[in-house]
Amino acid sequence: MRTTLTLEEDVAARLKREARKSGKSFKQVVNEALREGLTARKAAKKQPPFKVKARSMGHYPGLDYDNIGVLLEQVEGPFHK
Repeated sequence: MRTTLTLEEDVAARLKREARKSGKSFKQVVNEALREGLTARKAAKKQPPFKVKARSMGHYPGLDYDNIGVLLEQVEGPFHK
């Protein structure tokens, strides 16, 4: 299929560089890059969402888990930065 495609200069330069390096035609390099990109996007969509499992940090009297700055100072001292 023939079509007109406008490439940004940096993309065209990378494709031309790859064509010279690999000895393949510009057309082959463009088609391979598009296939790889489309395959990668499809594979990325199939991954299950990342889930965080909440765990209890326990209860330690005198530690304030709601204010990270105060907690760091309590645990690591005033020079925690």
